[in-house]
Order: sequence, then structure tokens, then C-alpha cells
Amino acid sequence: MPILETERLALNELTEQDAPFILELLLSRGFKENIGDRGVRDLEGARGYIERTRAGYAANGFGLWRADVKATGEAAGICGLVKRDGLEHPDVGYAFLERFWGRGYASESAAAALAYGRETAGLKTIVAIVQPSNAGSIAVLRRIGMTFAGMIQLPGHDGESSYFTT
Repeated sequence: MPILETERLALNELTEQDAPFILELLLSRGFKENIGDRGVRDLEGARGYIERTRAGYAANGFGLWRADVKATGEAAGICGLVKRDGLEHPDVGYAFLERFWGRGYASESAAAALAYGRETAGLKTIVAIVQPSNAGSIAVLRRIGMTFAGMIQLPGHDGESSYFTT
């Protein structure tokens, strides 16, 4: 049973079997340019990333979920809520393989993650961070009702990030 469903996507917890997909996603040009290099280079590293994500499920009741296209069953990306060092509130995050860009999946899944945060997790404030040059993600955040609140410097990030809030 998915954690969340939208019209076209099913969002599920990541499992160890997702390591090949996570490796592909984290090594993709779009992920590295827009989110950053997570140092994952092989399946072992991908499994470690999944373990850290699963720890967030246990600690916070939420995390990044695998976004599957319901029509095909393909894993298209990840989306969910993350509690990050340097941010007071959980943030909505998403990343999709480039072959799935331009289909509205980021907006669809991020809107569902926001609703989950408010309605299921009881979060009053949800934020988002994005590279200032990432016009596509900025458009997604605005589309789902988030407002630009300034620039922020997070620990472990190169340069400032654009900071959005609900």
C-alpha cells in the first residue's frame, strides 16, 4: 500500500531493492547540478543512502519516498519531506530522472507531500530550499503555493540557497 497516491503517481518507502534506481538518480547530471553530489558511487553507497532515508521514516514519520508512475510501475524519482540540519522546519524535496522531467510529476508529488505534512504529520510550517539557478524547481515551489522568503546558507552546501516557506 503506497504512503501517498496522486492521479498518476504512487509514493512508497524506499527499500534496499531500490539501490539500482537510487544509484542512477544520484549519479544523474540533473541531481548533481541541482541538488549536489552525495558521494554515492556504487550500489553499496546507494544502500547506505536508503538506510539513512529509512532512519528518517522511523525518527520523523516521514522522509523521501520513491515516486512510481502508476501506469507503468516505473520508478521516476523521489519526493517527500526531510528534516535537515540547519533548517528549523521540515522541507519538501524532490528529484526525478531527467527522462521524466516536464511531465508535472514534481508538482504533483510535492503538492501531495505538502498535504501529507499538514494533514497526517501535523506540520504547521514546511519549507523548501533550491539552487537559485534552478528555475524549474522554483516554478514548482511557486505552483504548489510556496513563497520565496530570502536566501539561506546551510551547513555543507556550497553557496546560498533560495528559501521558500508555506
